[in-house]
Amino acid sequence: MTHLNYMRNTYIIAATAAFICGIFAASCKQAADDTHLAVNPTEDDSQFVTLTDVVPDAIMEIRYFGTYNFVGTRIDGYEEPTALLTRQAAEALKAVSDDVMSQGYRLKIYDAYRPQKGVDHFVRWAADIPDTLMKRFFYPDLDKSVLFEQEYIYEKSGHTRGSTVDLTLFDMTTEKELDMGGTFDWFGPESHPDFCGNPETGEYIAPAADADVKRPITPEQFEHRMILRRAMTAHGFKPLDSEWWHFTLKDEPFPDTYFTFPVRQIHHKQ
Repeated sequence: MTHLNYMRNTYIIAATAAFICGIFAASCKQAADDTHLAVNPTEDDSQFVTLTDVVPDAIMEIRYFGTYNFVGTRIDGYEEPTALLTRQAAEALKAVSDDVMSQGYRLKIYDAYRPQKGVDHFVRWAADIPDTLMKRFFYPDLDKSVLFEQEYIYEKSGHTRGSTVDLTLFDMTTEKELDMGGTFDWFGPESHPDFCGNPETGEYIAPAADADVKRPITPEQFEHRMILRRAMTAHGFKPLDSEWWHFTLKDEPFPDTYFTFPVRQIHHKQ
């Protein structure tokens, strides 16, 4: 598999030989939705839309614009608390929104398009081992040094191609988020869609009494994840096997392009 030019990251020069090897190994692997390599990095935002222009019922909670995220600071490239997607992904998400609205829910968006600058910020943070400001909130069970090795951090992200979204459901009756049994961006097996269940059948599977499961989820929490998953997959999105909140448009329009423009409101001239 083609390497991702990890040598261009200056932090590697100062790292120990062992840590360099760990980063190198991780950079040679790709997440399930990240099998493409960048061939056309570009600043062109002409095929993107501000998500709320297409899905006005969606609630925005853009975690990387604020400080409540695994880094603990605003992420590079997030200039406004908004969400951007390719036109095709936004239109598909509108169908999802209409679907869940009919069931009494609204979509809440955590992240959508992510500029490469933001991904680079994650990589620098992951290499700064002493910085564990948000450890107790997002990765209490992990030593930060394993984040590359265990593939929680990558040098490329499907989000940068513009057709991936991180989201949850908001219950319009209770006026609260649905309880998914775990927070967005939790680094651990509890985030996997098949944790305590089979996402293909929707069947909840209680952990065995002797299983080493620190934070099991309930049948209700698992079903909440399945409500989101069923709506997303029914309208053209594919899930990721390590994050219940992460979905990519199956027929994404730019599978080989990584975009670099910042996250801010897009106003195209008509």
